[in-house]
Amino acid sequence: MRRLLPLSVLLAVVVATAGCGDDSAGGDGAGKDGSRPYRIGMIAPLTGNYEQLGRDHKKAVELAVEEINTAGGVLGRPIELQVRDDRSEPNQSALAFNDIKGGVDVVIGSAFSNSALATIPLAEDARIPYVSLAPADEQVKPIRPHTFVVPATSAQYADRLLQYFQAMNLKKIAVAFDGRSSYATAGLIGMRDKAGYYGLTLVASEEFQTGISDFTAIFNRVKNSGAQVLTVWATGPPAVTATKQYATSKLALPLVMTGAQASRLFLDPAGSAAEGLTIASSIGVVGSYLPEGEQKEVIASLSRSFRALYKYAPPQFAQDGYSAVQLIAAAAKQAKSIDRAKVRDALENIRLVTPNGYYAYSKTDHNGLTSDFISVNKVDGGALIPTDWAKSQFPAAMR
Repeated sequence: MRRLLPLSVLLAVVVATAGCGDDSAGGDGAGKDGSRPYRIGMIAPLTGNYEQLGRDHKKAVELAVEEINTAGGVLGRPIELQVRDDRSEPNQSALAFNDIKGGVDVVIGSAFSNSALATIPLAEDARIPYVSLAPADEQVKPIRPHTFVVPATSAQYADRLLQYFQAMNLKKIAVAFDGRSSYATAGLIGMRDKAGYYGLTLVASEEFQTGISDFTAIFNRVKNSGAQVLTVWATGPPAVTATKQYATSKLALPLVMTGAQASRLFLDPAGSAAEGLTIASSIGVVGSYLPEGEQKEVIASLSRSFRALYKYAPPQFAQDGYSAVQLIAAAAKQAKSIDRAKVRDALENIRLVTPNGYYAYSKTDHNGLTSDFISVNKVDGGALIPTDWAKSQFPAAMR
């Protein structure tokens, strides 16, 4: 397979093509000198329930923008970032989009799936490329022309965990999910629909609401179901609540969490109760364990820059935001233009290695990743350590 350029080399190529862009179509609004900035809008949950998640996204997006601008910009143009807070509320995300849509070339969308789903129809109507940091499958199933997703989707996390359960001979599975979360509901559907493919049986599916404070009844029903493993699909506080109560329960089966818990935002409040848990994540979270090569190098580059600024390792959410900017910049370079329609078309043909993995968007795939770029880990000493099974799968993710 053809080798891809590392992001550091890609940026040099972007700079080298400065001034070569086609600014004649699509309302770029720039003169021949290409001085008009490339305007990227960002909608993020900077307050409300998902504030910390949104702030990690924003930090990484700003870092990627700074690096690209320092290297000469995109097609000789500086990136101008416009950020709006959706307050962790879908209606506020829609309002934020309407506020910026007239002044940006592309939008990086909210990490909160419900906010993204409320905003995507507006982006489609406006024909603005919308690069989402939310993982809900509904964003790209069915395909929407202008919507592209950066994180692995719920269905991909479900598929990867089912692969792991099969390898571990865990044939009877239970799921507890937040019925108000598009991400969690999609996770349930993914496990339900593909369990049979892996020779597994879903013996229990327990719905809860975001404000749940007691998982005792759910744990008891799961125990009586004969399940061999329990996966909790949740975002925010419910996952911490479930973990702490699981630690003191008599539920003698493994507890598994998904990518929404692959950061300090979960591990710190869960504390010692998280020890021994199984948590899926993007490979970027465990990049230091990857074999030497391009993928590991790209992850390490982000980690060095992010640590230097913020004094902690980039969490999964930061990797999503950073990768989004890299994908957008690569699309403009490939299109030789910042025209919305041309960038959209280029995104649909991108091939790029990022801290999240190798993206290959197409007309029939606006997520671009495969489940090969998801690692299944254990919590050990407060850190995520890839399982032996995950390590055995890493070669398939290398390009």
